[in-house]
Amino acid sequence: MTPAQERALAMLLPKYGLDPGLAPFDFPRLFGRDAGRTLEIGFGNGDTLAELARLHPQRDFLGIEVHRPGVGRLLMAVEAEQLSNVRVVCADAVEVLTRCVPAGSLDAVLLYFPDPWPKKRHHKRRLVQAEFVALVADKLKSGGRFHLATDWPGYAEHMLAVLTQNTDFINLAAAGDYAPRPAERPLTRFERRGLGLGHAVRDLVWMRR
Repeated sequence: MTPAQERALAMLLPKYGLDPGLAPFDFPRLFGRDAGRTLEIGFGNGDTLAELARLHPQRDFLGIEVHRPGVGRLLMAVEAEQLSNVRVVCADAVEVLTRCVPAGSLDAVLLYFPDPWPKKRHHKRRLVQAEFVALVADKLKSGGRFHLATDWPGYAEHMLAVLTQNTDFINLAAAGDYAPRPAERPLTRFERRGLGLGHAVRDLVWMRR
């Protein structure tokens, strides 16, 4: 963690951060309005979330990340650009979803490039499991979107299989298929690096019934 990131956590997390110990979140009060609401889980260094917030000031964005340097980096971007439509939680995503996010309160959930846990004995650690998908479905409004992306073929297949088994979601691509990358999903540095190495990125876009 850089000194600047440490300062951001100390000075800016009280301003833009949400306390996961206070549940449930009252989003209209926390954002000062009732707008379309997008959650990004595991935002990494925050580049994607900051860009989306900048491009869509009419929407509100919540980011959850456990990696403190990444949280610090996002906080610096939010402060520098005065992005009033961003709030941040530095905690475990499943715990926050379970305890703090009201049912039916989200318009979209984004999960971009989660840890694929490639070794077979570690597959049980993958975030996208039946219980997690059911939890996301509970937090989404009817018609809300669940957008996932990965450059790991085995994880993409796993995601597709798990989502297909959940009857609360409809695949917005052809049944049993991946979606083209939506234009509004920014390319991250991580993704550009993977594409340069020849990694194919697969997007999954599903809608809450």
